[in-house]
Amino acid sequence: MPDASVATKAIVLPPVREAGTAESRSLSRVMSQEFPTERARVSVDGKFFRVDGKKFHPKGVAYGPFARGEDGHPFPPRERLVADLAMIRDLGANLVRVYTIPPPWVLDLLDEHGIKALVDVPWNKHLCFLDSKATRADALERVRAAARACRLHPAVFAISVVNEMPPDIVRWSGAGAVEEFVDELVMAVRGEDPELLCTFGNFPPTEFLRPRNVDFFCFNVYLHDRKPFENYLARLQMLADTKPLVLGEFGIDTLGEGTERQAEILGWKIESAFRSGCAGAVVFSFTDDWHKNDAQVVGWEFGLTTIAREPKPAFAMVRRQFGLAPRFPLPAAPRVSIVVASYNGAATLKICLQSLERLNYPDYEVILVDDGSTDASQAIAAQFPGFRNLRHERNLGLSAARNTGIYAATGDVVAFTDSDCRADEDWLHYLVADLLHSGFAGMGGHNFLPPDDSAVAAAVMVSPGGPAHVMLTDRVAEHIPGCNMAFHRWALLELGGFDPVYRKAGDDVDICWRLQQRGYRIGFSPGGFVWHYRRNTIPAYLRQQSGYGDAEALLERRHPENFNRFGGSIWHGRIYSPAKIGVETSRPIIYHGLFGTGFFQSIYTPNPGLTLLVVTSPEYHVLVTLPLLVLASVVPYVGTLGVASLVLSIGMCVVAALQANLPRGRRRLWSRPLVALLFLLQPVVRGGARHRNHLRGQQTPLSARETLDSLSLEDREESLELLRYWSRDCVERTEFLRLVLQRLDERGWQNKPDGGWNDHDVEIYGSRWARLHLVTACEYLDDHSQVLRCRLRGQWSLVARAVFFSIAGFLLIVIGVSGRWEFWTSLLVLPLLAWRLNNARRDLTRLIVAFLDERAKELGLVRLRGAKK
Repeated sequence: MPDASVATKAIVLPPVREAGTAESRSLSRVMSQEFPTERARVSVDGKFFRVDGKKFHPKGVAYGPFARGEDGHPFPPRERLVADLAMIRDLGANLVRVYTIPPPWVLDLLDEHGIKALVDVPWNKHLCFLDSKATRADALERVRAAARACRLHPAVFAISVVNEMPPDIVRWSGAGAVEEFVDELVMAVRGEDPELLCTFGNFPPTEFLRPRNVDFFCFNVYLHDRKPFENYLARLQMLADTKPLVLGEFGIDTLGEGTERQAEILGWKIESAFRSGCAGAVVFSFTDDWHKNDAQVVGWEFGLTTIAREPKPAFAMVRRQFGLAPRFPLPAAPRVSIVVASYNGAATLKICLQSLERLNYPDYEVILVDDGSTDASQAIAAQFPGFRNLRHERNLGLSAARNTGIYAATGDVVAFTDSDCRADEDWLHYLVADLLHSGFAGMGGHNFLPPDDSAVAAAVMVSPGGPAHVMLTDRVAEHIPGCNMAFHRWALLELGGFDPVYRKAGDDVDICWRLQQRGYRIGFSPGGFVWHYRRNTIPAYLRQQSGYGDAEALLERRHPENFNRFGGSIWHGRIYSPAKIGVETSRPIIYHGLFGTGFFQSIYTPNPGLTLLVVTSPEYHVLVTLPLLVLASVVPYVGTLGVASLVLSIGMCVVAALQANLPRGRRRLWSRPLVALLFLLQPVVRGGARHRNHLRGQQTPLSARETLDSLSLEDREESLELLRYWSRDCVERTEFLRLVLQRLDERGWQNKPDGGWNDHDVEIYGSRWARLHLVTACEYLDDHSQVLRCRLRGQWSLVARAVFFSIAGFLLIVIGVSGRWEFWTSLLVLPLLAWRLNNARRDLTRLIVAFLDERAKELGLVRLRGAKK
C-alpha cells in the first residue's frame, strides 16, 4: 500500500448506494465458477492455486483500512460492507486484500459473498525490529494472533506476515537476517494453522529478499509503462521460480493521471499480468476512501470508486478484464499436435493421457507413439479412442519416436511431453500464447514433482542430473527439458527432426543447440507447466543417469564446442533446477543504489561453486584418491592424504544435501542422507558411462580418410606444421575458414570452431588419440597479392593423455608396492606408447594438410613450398 504523505481528520461516509447494471450482474454470473461455493481451503498447485479441486485465480481489490467502527475495528459498518461486497462481486473480483486483521463477522460476510481475504498483519516494521527483542517478540505475537483469528476460516485465502519493509531498515539489519525473520514469522503462522497459506508483501526496493518458507511470491508493482512493466513481470517470474506469483498491488492515482488514463493502464496491466503466468492480481484500490494512522487520506485517489462509491471508468474496465482473466483470448489458435513418445511407460501412461483430455485449448490432437513397448501400454491406449495411436514394431529410441510424431502431425505447432508426465489443464494455453507472442521458434516450461509422488522421488528431484531449464535472460532459454517443449513444426522440419542417434536422452539438448546455431531463439513460459514423476528407486535413478552419460558422449561428438576438455557441458546461461548443482560458497551481491535509495534493488546471485564438486567426479577418484590410498601401503603418511581426499568428496556431498530444498511434507529422517548418497554416486555413474562411451565410441579410422595426396606426404621430411597459400586476388581469411568448416561437416569430421575465446580458429578431432588446432593469418604483399598462412598444431587427445599417464602411474605404483626394482624395465613401454601416439598425431596432421590443399584449390589459392618459419 502506498504511503500517504498527507493525512487529515476522518470524513463521514456518504449514504450507501446500490450499484451494478443488468449487464454487469450477467457478467458476474458468467464468472461464478471463479468463486468457491464450499467451505474449502486454498492450496498451492504448481504455479497456481486450487480450491475444491478447481483452479482458483485471485482477482482482487485492496480494501481499507477505514475509520474505526463501534467495535474498534477499521472496517465500515455492516450495511456499508454488505453494499461494498456486492459491488466487489459485481466487479468480478473474488478476493480482497485487507491491511488489518478482520473480525469474525467480516470474515463471515466475505464467505457469504464468495469472496476470500488476503490478510496483511500490521506490526512495527518501520522500526529496526531485529535490534530489539521486544519488537521481534511483538511481531511474532501479532502474527500468531492473526493466524489464530483466521484459523480454519474458509474466507481466508492467505496471510501476509509483513508488507513492504523499508529498504533502509532491511539494509541496516542485513538481507539474510531479515529473510530468516520472515521465515520465522511464517513458521509462527504454521504453528497455529499448518495449512494456511503464507506470503509477505514485497516491492522493488527489497526485491532481493527471498525467504524460503513462503508459499507464494507477492509483489507490489507500480510501473505505468507497458514494456517496462512486462519486462519486470518476466524478472519476477524468474525470482519466483517454481512458486506462484501474485501481483499484490498495482494502481493509478487519478489525481495525477486522470480517470481515463487509470482505466487504460489498469486494463493492460491486468491482461499482461495473467498472460505472463501470474497466479493472481490485486488492484489498489476499491475506493478512494481509506485511512492511515486513524485519519482519512487525502491527495491520493487510487480507487475504482470515489469516496461516495461512484464508479470511475476504470471500474467497468476492471470488470471487463476480470471477466476475461485468466485466459485472455489468443491472437490465433493454431492447431497443436501433442506427441507423447513412450516405451514401457504403462505405470503412468493413463494419468498422462487423462490429463491431455482436459486441456483448455480449442484445437489440438494427441499422438501417442508407442516405441515397441512390451508392457500394457497398448491396452491403456485403447481406452482413449480419440487419440491417435502409432506403434513401432521394435524399440527405435526416443528421437525416432518423436520424429514419427512430427511427420504424422497435422498441427502447425508440435508439443512434446512424456508418458511419465501429467499436464496442467492450462499447459497448452500458456505455451502456445507465449510462442505466438514472441519471435521464438520453440517454447518450454517448468516440470514439477507431483503432489502424490513418493518421498524417494522427492529426494531424487533435489539430486543432480534431473531435467532443468537454462536461461540466458528472463525470457530467452538456452535449453528446455524434453518433457515440456513446443516448436513451430516448420522449424523441426527445417532441421530434419530429432537426431535418431539419441535413443534414451540428449535429443532435447541437441535440438535446442541446433536451432540456436541457425539463429533461432527459444523461450520459456512460466505458466505452461507439467507434473513430472521422478524415478522412485535408487537403481532406476542410477540407470537413468547412466543413460544420460551415454547421451553426453554423443552430444560431445556432435557439439564439441559446447564441452570443455574434460567432457563437461558448457552452459552460458543460468541453470534453474531444484537440485543444488554446486555448493554455495559466496553470498549474493545486492545493488542498493546510492545510500540504499535505489527503487529497484536487484540481487545478483553467483553460480554455485562447481569447481568444488570436481572432488566428486570419477576423474578425481581415479587420479587422486585411489592412487593416494594405494601408495599408503608403501608410504604410510600418504594414507592420511588419501583418507582426507575421500572425506573431502563425502563432505561436499553432505554440504550439497544440507542445502537441498526438499518439499515440505515429503521430508523424512533419511531424506538428506539419501540425497548425499545420490550426490556421491551420480557423478561416478554418469561420468563412467560418458567415458565408457568415449573409449568404445564409433569413430571413422584415419585410414578410411586417406587420399592419394595425404599418402604422398607420409614419407616426406618437410614440416607439415606451417602452410602458405598465395593468391593474386584477395580471398578473405574468414571465407577460407567458412569453407573449411563446411567441408569438415560434410565429411563428418568432428570439429570445434573458435567461440571467441581461443587462440586458434578450429579444433579438429581425428581418431580418439589425436586432435589438431588450426590457426590462420593473412599477409598482404607490396604487389597487392596475399599469402594465407596456416599453422597446424597436432596434439594428443584427452583420452590419449589419460591413458598414457594412467599407465605410467599404475607402473610406478606397482614398482613402489612390490619393492622389486627390476620392474623398472616395465617403464620401457612408455616410450613405445608415446611413439604410437605421436604417429597418430602426425597421421592426423597429414590428412588435414591434404584437406586444406583441396580447399585452397577450390578458392584459387596456390600452395607455396618451402614455407618460411
